[in-house]
Amino acid sequence: MSDLSRRHLLAGSAMAAVAATLPKAAHAAAPQSGQQGPGFYRFKIGNYEVTAINDGTWYRKLDASFVRNAALPDVQKALADAFLPTDVVPIPFTTLVVNTGSKLIALDTGTGAALGAMMPQAGTFATNLAAAGIDPKSVDAIYISHFHPDHINGIKSKDGSLFFPNASINVPEAEWAFWMDDGNMTRAPEAAQFAFKNSRRIFGDVAGKVQRFVPGKEVEPGITSIAAPGHTPGHTAYSIANGNKSLLYVADATNNPWLFVRNPEWQAVFDADPNKATETRKMLLDRAAADKMLAHGYHWPFPASGYITKTAKGYELVPAMWSPNL
Repeated sequence: MSDLSRRHLLAGSAMAAVAATLPKAAHAAAPQSGQQGPGFYRFKIGNYEVTAINDGTWYRKLDASFVRNAALPDVQKALADAFLPTDVVPIPFTTLVVNTGSKLIALDTGTGAALGAMMPQAGTFATNLAAAGIDPKSVDAIYISHFHPDHINGIKSKDGSLFFPNASINVPEAEWAFWMDDGNMTRAPEAAQFAFKNSRRIFGDVAGKVQRFVPGKEVEPGITSIAAPGHTPGHTAYSIANGNKSLLYVADATNNPWLFVRNPEWQAVFDADPNKATETRKMLLDRAAADKMLAHGYHWPFPASGYITKTAKGYELVPAMWSPNL
């Protein structure tokens, strides 16, 4: 052993002996918080400020019906490959609020207060909106992608009053025509009855306030509606463009991305027209990939935005990196 090594060893032994004679420091047990912090995230599209508002997550039990045209073991493997549980499917909810500088616009409104028993980990939209410093009274317009409850229920508060009292309510014409038609409700299977009745609960007493539009045109400066049928008859996507930046809000054209972005041919149980939904999904993902534009999926992991690349069998979501700067 060299002199240098012996000196280090002896010095270390001496320090250890001294440390053993010192009183031990007391460590107070810090209580665990048991909860997450506020779920909102801001970013810019040109000069527009966009705020993603988290509305919690639905942990849906996985069964063989969830993906219509894939075997359950294949779905479980896809979840496992994404380091996700294989007995449930995590389905997050994230809405967008766009501040154009002159107007405040909400794209979809979250699950509201009516789905708590079904989705106990959801329903955080109002709390997170407040944490983001956004007063519902300041929202000028709401644009809805489709009439499933997790997208429209936030239009109303628990007492049935309008949560955004000063906002215009804008919906795709085809969605209104389908869900508000009594004949369609009568013919619909039992599983769809809740959505029909819920649409009437949300829109019935404010029908005169609801403005209907045909997708394919600019609905606000820089915000364009895009017909994206399949998930529902009038399902609508939106693009946001300002300066040289753009974002494609695909809404529910895909559900969990590790299943339906990686495997665009897979058809979710929620899709009304599975073949049309597949066609639409590829159209939107192709557009996002070709234009290298930021994409936002309502059911993607928070803050639910990223870029799309094409792969040999489908597409890949590359999540946008969190940034402290807008």
